[in-house]
Amino acid sequence: MNPNAKLYKPSLAAAAIAAALLAPAAQAGPTIQFGDQGSLTVTYALQAWARQQNFSADNVKDENDLYLRRNRLTFSGQMNDMVGFYAQLEGGGNPEADKEVFFRDAYVTVDYSDEVRFIVGEFKNTFSRENLEACLEPLTLDRSELLAYTPFGGTRDTGVAVWGNLLDAKLQYRFMVAEGRDSDAKPDDSFRYTARVHYSFLDPEFNYGYLGTYLGTAKVFTIGAAYDHQSDIAYANYPMRADREDYKAWTVDAFFEYPTESGVYTVSGAYFKYDSGGIHDKSPDAGYPLNADMKGYYLKAGYMLPNKVGPGRLQLFARHDKADYGIETGTREYYDRTMNTIGANYYLDGQKLKLSLEYADVNFDDDHPTVAALQDYSQVILGFQFIF
Repeated sequence: MNPNAKLYKPSLAAAAIAAALLAPAAQAGPTIQFGDQGSLTVTYALQAWARQQNFSADNVKDENDLYLRRNRLTFSGQMNDMVGFYAQLEGGGNPEADKEVFFRDAYVTVDYSDEVRFIVGEFKNTFSRENLEACLEPLTLDRSELLAYTPFGGTRDTGVAVWGNLLDAKLQYRFMVAEGRDSDAKPDDSFRYTARVHYSFLDPEFNYGYLGTYLGTAKVFTIGAAYDHQSDIAYANYPMRADREDYKAWTVDAFFEYPTESGVYTVSGAYFKYDSGGIHDKSPDAGYPLNADMKGYYLKAGYMLPNKVGPGRLQLFARHDKADYGIETGTREYYDRTMNTIGANYYLDGQKLKLSLEYADVNFDDDHPTVAALQDYSQVILGFQFIF
């Protein structure tokens, strides 16, 4: 099964809530039944973006790109009531990415009970809320470019997770053991361990994944926290193969959305702290990621008008991101930056057919004197989304 789509088995008191929370799910496509319990659902999703970037650096031309940010074919279903599967092919990416088709996700789920569920394969790591928010059902155009992706494994990792819902799905726990950093430069071949918990004060968020907005179909207030760890991740003195360092990280987050007669109001935010012992001020291996000692936060807010505007619904949004990489070059910190974004979503058929427009302004604490990519820039993106 797709853990973003399957309901927990609610008590009678929570049944109405469960039905309401299923409503905004963007999963669609034809379903083929096999016997009494088996099924296969095929879903196609496309995000096409037109992006214009304007750079402050002299002698650097502005860029205009048309590309498929996401281009996905998904096969999901059930072998029986307990065992499910999810396999997703990806053929999109950023303009500079290879256009190869590959498996973005490939995993099997085992639902022993509402309180004890398992996922085995390659799937979303369970650290940050924003990474776990469905990229086809966000509030803003996309996730944070900097904070939501962990240094090792990016958005996905290969491993096994146990998770479940308690207290009528108000309380959710997760624990994941994964590959983490896979490099010959590591001092030792250790596993990555991630734990996450959240509590929902209003309607429960009972799926493995979250949504960036429920489009006014639920009243949600959820707070969460997570911890991430992998030992012996790198040598601080790689040339001498000395001074082993561990990786650890933590995050806290909150999400609030409330529909009223005057419209739907959404607010969310998170703080992140990644820690590898300040390794970039030492001599790590060349492949060690720049964000391994980063800290920062994001704030997002949205407002959906109460009535239709023409044939669709209009939602306005804004976000603020701040990232501190903890890397100094002399007295300068060339990687630290602030990103401010405003935009709008226009829903013609919920998340299944949507237009988005976003303007972002990126300011570096210290502009790099020669590297254009580390100097201030702005961008405008027009996005189109289709899901079947």
